[in-house]
Amino acid sequence: MPIKMPANLPAYDVLTREGVMVMDPDQAARQDIRPLRIGLINLMPKKIQTENQFARLIGATPLQIEFDLIRMSEHQTRNTAAEHMESFYRPFDEVLASGEKYDGLIITGAPIEHLAFDEVTYWEELQQVFDWTQTHVHSTFGVCWGGMAMINHFHGVQKHLLPAKAFGCFRHLNMAPASPYLRGFSDDCVIPVSRWTEMRRPEIEAVPGLRILLDSPEVGPCLVEDSKHDALYIFNHFEYDSDTLKQEYDRDAAEGRAINVPCNYYPGDDPARSPQNRWRSHAHLLYGNWINQIYQTTPFEMHGIGR
Repeated sequence: MPIKMPANLPAYDVLTREGVMVMDPDQAARQDIRPLRIGLINLMPKKIQTENQFARLIGATPLQIEFDLIRMSEHQTRNTAAEHMESFYRPFDEVLASGEKYDGLIITGAPIEHLAFDEVTYWEELQQVFDWTQTHVHSTFGVCWGGMAMINHFHGVQKHLLPAKAFGCFRHLNMAPASPYLRGFSDDCVIPVSRWTEMRRPEIEAVPGLRILLDSPEVGPCLVEDSKHDALYIFNHFEYDSDTLKQEYDRDAAEGRAINVPCNYYPGDDPARSPQNRWRSHAHLLYGNWINQIYQTTPFEMHGIGR
């Protein structure tokens, strides 16, 4: 089954060319089915790239998905055209006032790791988002900084600055093979990492109800389940395209920033060679398992969502 999105959203053409089934709202309205409603709170500067990455993953399951784009109400992006934001994004205050509910919600990362959480200009509204998920979202997926912010809000777990950027593709261990979110996973997998901060294993393990599902001996915990809040927190980037780390490396190198060649990414660690994607299959598994778990547990009537 397809993912539903406006036919003029850039992701529509991108996914169609890749063979992902998509349909516009008029087509979807002719099907007698309740699609799963998944929202994306997009905090990344490159909005369109991020839309494509997550739409690709959640649109690859056999279920019909309605994909909604949401932004912070007052924060204005400088990297995406105002026309795109006006056409495709709803401010959170509008969603809040509507009383609408979602089967799933993804909250992305943001390039603001150097700031304390309460120094972020939209922190108060984001805290409101986190609390709203507890009554209006069946399952929430916090990604990178978004996941760190959620685990801090609900449990007080702190992020810690790293002495050097964790940057590259790192091996992660499957710590919970019986978890429905890791169904089909190998004993280990490779995941792209790009961050200046970390969440520490002892501090997560000290919180009742938190369970580390994926962990790395090199870059620490990656995927954490929070059963009390019906949430997953992932601190790394399964959603990345093959060349996303390359784009980051090329950008920093061109601007003269101190940046290491991303580890285990280029063949022979040679930036002149094309990087190889070694995480795509596990990325689809994880997000497909999340969608399937939502489908198995969400109420058929949207008003039943919440606690």
